[in-house]
Amino acid sequence: MPKKKTNKAAAKRFKKTATGKLKYHKAGSGHLLAGKSRKRKRSLRKGETLSKTETKRVEGMLA
Repeated sequence: MPKKKTNKAAAKRFKKTATGKLKYHKAGSGHLLAGKSRKRKRSLRKGETLSKTETKRVEGMLA
């Protein structure tokens, strides 16, 4: 049986926390920032943790 390969696109986007959750950066902070409110841009700076259902799917890509 061949080894399972890591999905490199997913590996670059997600990092595992100490408790095993997956964290990621929000999309939308790259360009067209003049049209976005300060509040929206500020919230885009913060990272998020993946939901339980999404975690299951992404862990398969990282394994």
